[in-house]
Amino acid sequence: MLVWIAAGGSYNDGGNAAMNEKLMYLRFRLADRLEHWVAVTSFTILAITGLVQKFALVKLSQSIISLLGGIEVVRIIHRAAAVILMIEVVYHLGRAAYKVFVQRKQMSMLPTFEDVRNALYVIQHNLNRRDSKPQQGRYTFDEKFEYWAFIWGTVIMAITGFILWNPIAIAKILPGEFIPAAKAAHGGEALLAVLAIIVWHLYHVHLKRFNKSMFTGYLSEEEMLEDHALELATIKLNRKVDQRDLQKRRRSFYIVYPIVAVLLLVGIFFFVTFEETAIKTIPPLEDVVIFAPLTPPTAQPTATTSQDLPNSWNAGLGNLLADKCAVCHSAANAAGALDLTSYQSALAGGRTGAAFVPGDSDGSVIIQRQAEGNHPGQLSGYELAFIRNWIAAGAPEE
Repeated sequence: MLVWIAAGGSYNDGGNAAMNEKLMYLRFRLADRLEHWVAVTSFTILAITGLVQKFALVKLSQSIISLLGGIEVVRIIHRAAAVILMIEVVYHLGRAAYKVFVQRKQMSMLPTFEDVRNALYVIQHNLNRRDSKPQQGRYTFDEKFEYWAFIWGTVIMAITGFILWNPIAIAKILPGEFIPAAKAAHGGEALLAVLAIIVWHLYHVHLKRFNKSMFTGYLSEEEMLEDHALELATIKLNRKVDQRDLQKRRRSFYIVYPIVAVLLLVGIFFFVTFEETAIKTIPPLEDVVIFAPLTPPTAQPTATTSQDLPNSWNAGLGNLLADKCAVCHSAANAAGALDLTSYQSALAGGRTGAAFVPGDSDGSVIIQRQAEGNHPGQLSGYELAFIRNWIAAGAPEE
């Protein structure tokens, strides 16, 4: 499709071009441009929210995470952008299928051996070995390379993203090593994609010569001759389309594609809801018992009150402490410099002071530690009452 743009900037549909008019060719329709900008937006959001997680220790990343509301919000935004990109892929497949099967357009984005020749031709031209660049069709070899790199990257990101999104289910099917491998591949491919956009796309589309077709939809005839001479020749042939056949193909497409699209959208829903995945960061435990020695069970006193319990070291308290505490508090392994294997060493105490203060149960370190309820050699209620009764009686040996 071609139009003339007058010097005043208005579009018209044909007629004789005046001397001050410029011939323009439609390259991207509005639907194509909207699709492009949706992909750009979702890709940008994915890149920002993904890279700040990959390099979370960098100060800039921490500032961005804080600005966005915290790591949980960043993860939600990242996944929402991923869903938008997947839906955009479904739409893109429909647009591509419509152009090929309904409009009978050539699959000009498929790479060919001619693209390899054109790439070598351009390299020779850049090295001043050839006077002119090769004539190319609707898509140049570098545009095809960038397109298929994006497709390849999307496939890799989708596969590894599914593994990271559903790690528990994946671990039931594949070895657990696949999960850290997917994380490495996901982050590496993201970094590669961002660098490709910055180095390759930014130069060819915005710096080398600013291509406005994704904004306006049109290229001038000079731009077409420069980059798409073969497509320009095809356009000028002005091939007619049989409208009746077009309508038949269109009706068939509108029957088949909605079914395919629904199936793909169901697949995306399955992708997102396959398992309940934790997004919130779990805070680390403040107090974790690293070593809890196993001690043989001791016979619980049969007394019903603390007054009925034996109240001397030799009457049973010494044996109780030997069973419960000697693993950590003995002459060979005196944790905290406390030895509870003999009456004299028990009264001597350790680094924190006297383990037993005769006549003062609450002031004794052993009672204070046991009252916290998380000691590795935790005593039962009866056993603790036994010790309290003994301390209250003056901590006698006999």
